[in-house]
Parts: sequence; structure tokens; C-alpha cells
Amino acid sequence: MSIRTLITEDSITALRALEIKLSEFPEVVIKGTVNNGQEALDFLSKNHRIDIVLMDIEMPVMNGIRATEIIKQKYPQIKIIIITMHDADHYVFDAIKAGADSYILKDTKADKVFETILDTQNGGAVMSPSIAQKTLSFLRGSSFSGHVSEDESPQLSDRESEILEQIMKGLTNKAIADNLFISPFTVKRHIENIYKKLHAHNRVELLHKANKKKFLG
Repeated sequence: MSIRTLITEDSITALRALEIKLSEFPEVVIKGTVNNGQEALDFLSKNHRIDIVLMDIEMPVMNGIRATEIIKQKYPQIKIIIITMHDADHYVFDAIKAGADSYILKDTKADKVFETILDTQNGGAVMSPSIAQKTLSFLRGSSFSGHVSEDESPQLSDRESEILEQIMKGLTNKAIADNLFISPFTVKRHIENIYKKLHAHNRVELLHKANKKKFLG
């Protein structure tokens, strides 16, 4: 299995550091590197057979949030992982609203970057722990107006509740599997069920609905 990856990063130093991290994992095949969001769009217009885009936020010409929004509109099958040094609230929520699948920080260790790529490619959504906590804190203190269903609260199984608690900590599917002594495949299936039961379409909706329906303390 190979994961075709495009890196969008304007800093040569950050780009090189990321390439070194990914060089440990032959499954990740870097198909191209570009300097800004517009260059990412130009690249994809000629070669949209890309699985993952690793996207910085602050870049010249077109930033990563705007590029994410456009890529998701044109190529919804492509997964986008924001990988940035910024964890300010507005960056996090703007990126998620734009359609980013996962959001991690640049100081994330190589093995965690790889786990994030795998999880995201398999339909998961990963946040660095600090990002997950910011998101949860924001939702607990706001009137977030996502597409929230007023349906009767669904019942999560004990295992689903355990996994939801792990998700709120920003853990990857593999980390959750290790903690609960089950396979990543089983974790993925449980997460799919949680999304269906809560009628959630992205990580912010999941956090909000889990909090609203009192699945979280």
C-alpha cells in the first residue's frame, strides 16, 4: 500500500524536517512539494490522484485554510491534514470549517505523523491533544451552531463510550487500539458507529453533540 502525498509548505526548513520524518515510512510516497495554496491547486489540476495533502496554514499567495476549502469542493475524496505551528482557536476552527480532516502541530513526532496519515487515510480524524482540548473547551462554552439534530439521545455501547473518551483526548486510532487492547480495524468500525449514532459529519460536530448529549463529563 502506498499513500500518495502532496506537501504544501513555504518554509524550506519545515519542509525538510517533514520530509525527514516521512522518510522513515516507505508507505508514504511524496508525489510533490509546493510553496502555497495556489500552487497546491495548480498541482492538483494536473494530478489529482493524491490521497493526502499535508497543509500548512500561513503561506503567501493563498493560505492553507482557503486552499483546504477549495480542494474539498473540487476533490472531496482527497484527505487534508493541517500540520502547522499554530494552535490559536481561530486557526483551528477556521481549518475545520474549511473541511480539514485532521489537525496536528509541526512538533509532532515522526511516528505520530505517520499514524495520523494512516488514520486519516482510513477515514479517521486526528487532532493533537492540545487541539482536541481547545475544541472541547470552546464547545462547552459556546453556542456552536453546527448541524445539530434534536433527535432522542442515542445509546452508545460501553465500548463506544470508552472510545469516545479516547477520541476527546486527541488520540489516534492506533493509540486507542493499544490502550483498549483491540485492533485498529475494530476501533475504526466503532468510530463509524459513533458518527452514525450522533449524526456527526466532522470532528467538531462529534465533540459538540457528545457534549450536548452528556456523553462527556
